[in-house]
Amino acid sequence: MRHIHYLIFVTCLSPLLSSAQGNLLITPMRVVFEGQKKVQELNLANTGHDTARYLISLIEIRMNSNGSFERISEPDSGQLFASKFVRFFPRSVTLAPGEAQLVKVQLSKTGQLQEGEYRSHIYFRAVPDIIVQGDLPRAKDSTTISVMLTPVFGISIPVIIRIGAPDLKVSLTDISLETKENVRPHLSMILRRTGNHSVYGDINIDYVSEKGKVTSVGTVKGLAVYTPNPFRAFNMELEKKPGINYHHGKLRITYTAQSKGAVTDPLAQAELQLH
Repeated sequence: MRHIHYLIFVTCLSPLLSSAQGNLLITPMRVVFEGQKKVQELNLANTGHDTARYLISLIEIRMNSNGSFERISEPDSGQLFASKFVRFFPRSVTLAPGEAQLVKVQLSKTGQLQEGEYRSHIYFRAVPDIIVQGDLPRAKDSTTISVMLTPVFGISIPVIIRIGAPDLKVSLTDISLETKENVRPHLSMILRRTGNHSVYGDINIDYVSEKGKVTSVGTVKGLAVYTPNPFRAFNMELEKKPGINYHHGKLRITYTAQSKGAVTDPLAQAELQLH
């Protein structure tokens, strides 16, 4: 029997989790148009050791209440897509190792925009090197069938258009701490959002002892709640440090918008008394 090879492609979509996935580094991690801004640039850099090619497109994504993502074709109630009003160039890039390139993102048809927040996601899909059949290694047993899995890497970042005056309120509720021996404490909470904007920021957890000493025990960066979602359930592990007793004192939870070096007031803050 002739030796047969199958090439199976597995696509992985990684929305908004990091600025660097695989060998592609993208900065900034999100594109937000508000005010008079009409054009922005993304910097793509190949941090790997091989030349890589990426196809660029716009896709639609739903955020679920647990923070997971899924692709959709129709908007949820209250959700507005930005894809009709966004153009970008180029539509594909080929980057040698260590090479960088700019992608220009521009608003279009702005006269059709009504008040609200519009969101889509720019998707960068790697084009894998396809090995032709003659280049595949020969198997000693000619009667076997081999399967080659070729993963296809993809990463997406949000592009958001905001029209009109901002209206946003955020709160932290349903906070609880689970403690067990020999494992890290597990903190759970719900981020609640109201208004016409998505929210994006960092969570910081401080332990405050009964004597008032403050110790940072956990940080999570880039936590979002997108419109139209009213809330997002979230949980994280806390650090176990010398001198910290999670049965006494309190936890102070702070959710702060990300900013370039500027100190901003918290979007939301809450405390949990420990006992």
